[in-house]
Amino acid sequence: MADYYFDSSALVKRYINETGSAWVCGLFDPNLRHEAFIAAVTPVEIVAAIARRAIGKTIAQVDAVAACTQFRADLQTSYQVVELTDVLLTHAMSLAETYALRGYDAVQLAAALAIDALCIENELPPLIFVSADGELNAVAAGIGLTIENPNNHV
Repeated sequence: MADYYFDSSALVKRYINETGSAWVCGLFDPNLRHEAFIAAVTPVEIVAAIARRAIGKTIAQVDAVAACTQFRADLQTSYQVVELTDVLLTHAMSLAETYALRGYDAVQLAAALAIDALCIENELPPLIFVSADGELNAVAAGIGLTIENPNNHV
């Protein structure tokens, strides 16, 4: 059992078949009893990513609809959603400024850091930050998060 934080670049792999999808899907095996955390903005990013793939014709429209439907169902049961508080957004702004991160990457990182702090405070194992974004992973690792890149799990 472990606590995982999924940014959108990693979580979309649960719904769209691409490199790392099997590994990401495996983390949701109920027998493993992992906790999966996402930021409140992640649902918008996931639906947008799926819709853009359908528009770009890299997936069929029917598959996009099915993926969005499955994601919405999973959203009700599979994820702990980290709310975007003023404190978290202020931290995200600081991260964006310090590390020149894209806006939502900074929000994702701030949310993960908040959960990691709670894990440490409660004497739990550290959070595992899951992202397919190499630049974001480098920053996350540099500030002490344990990272996993699903693209490294073929």
